Amino acid sequence: MSRVGLVPLLEIQPWSWRAFALGALVVMASAVFQGVCVLLGADLYFAAFLPGIFVVGILVGAPAAVFAILLSIPLVWWAFMPPFFEFSPLTIAYAHDINLFFLFSVLLIGLADLCRQTVAIIGRGDLNATSENTAPRSR
Repeated sequence: MSRVGLVPLLEIQPWSWRAFALGALVVMASAVFQGVCVLLGADLYFAAFLPGIFVVGILVGAPAAVFAILLSIPLVWWAFMPPFFEFSPLTIAYAHDINLFFLFSVLLIGLADLCRQTVAIIGRGDLNATSENTAPRSR
């Protein structure tokens, strides 16, 4: 029985150049989506980047997701925080936005890593129930 879907992407090694390239590609796609949101009037600077970080974390692992975070922060600072397309000193509000993005991203990477490990365990078939590791039934 062949597996289809995301399993080939989950086989990309976390420290490979393909993982980092996918991370950069997802960040660029998030930037395009964020640009559309800005054109429609949204001021949520990191809104499109959080799902992208989670996707990168699930598909190719934590190192590429950390790379995506480190790529996203200066990109948002440069392109989406006024004045647009230039680095200006951060205000307190912008610094808080960056800190919250970093915090939420680290939490999402942890969750994505747990999901990735769970998929790997299920894919190997290590979740077979035996009498040693199952809980006794309550009567």
